[in-house]
Amino acid sequence: MHFYSFNIGDYASHTRHLTPMEDLAYRRLLDIYYLHEQPLNERSTTVARAINMREHEAEVVSVLEEFFELIEGTGWVNRRADEEIAKYHNRLEAASRAGKASAERRSNARSTTVQPNKKQETINIKQETKINTRDKPMSCPDGVNPEVWDGFTKVRKAKKAPVTATAIAGIEREARKAGWSLNAALTECCARGWAGFKSDWVNKDQQNKTQHQINQEGIARSLGLLPKHDEYQGTIIEGEIYDAEPDTTKRLG
Repeated sequence: MHFYSFNIGDYASHTRHLTPMEDLAYRRLLDIYYLHEQPLNERSTTVARAINMREHEAEVVSVLEEFFELIEGTGWVNRRADEEIAKYHNRLEAASRAGKASAERRSNARSTTVQPNKKQETINIKQETKINTRDKPMSCPDGVNPEVWDGFTKVRKAKKAPVTATAIAGIEREARKAGWSLNAALTECCARGWAGFKSDWVNKDQQNKTQHQINQEGIARSLGLLPKHDEYQGTIIEGEIYDAEPDTTKRLG
């Protein structure tokens, strides 16, 4: 033991009759007894030297004979100190058992909380399989020209975008919105270097082209370079080409 309980009143009541050197010897004897937790040597000379009081061996012997008991083959023992040492070890053992029991309860609680049942494990496996199957690289879809497919996969690879079923399904949805086939959408992607496809992209582009054509026809018609729709019932004479430039009025061809 590196510490022990010291009752000042109890000690004073039992040691008032001791001389200062005897009192010092008694305190040192108690300290060494509690520290090593074993009886003192049978030889008083050895005991006096152990507590650095060789010149006061008589005082050491006097204290040993009054407060300790000599047991042949064992040494000088102190019954009160032995009881305190036994209580100390009992407390240590009780604390150790309580700590182990608490750790075991925490461990069991974690195991119960974390461990899933077999049904949950099966669901998780199915979900992982479904996700992996959907996102793995795919082959050329039906209705798509192999050359177009090869070109599209190269575009995706250049942009570090894997060709997955999820990506193709998204392109096909957007193609249907624009009224296009999947093959046509992938062909457009190859031509423009697109890794994906949005119906808004082509719809906006088509609207711009239509508006440009209307504007050009309007300019040509205002200059008299194209027949009026009401005069020719909205038709243009086949084989006749008009110069649509503002500074040109002659018929070409």
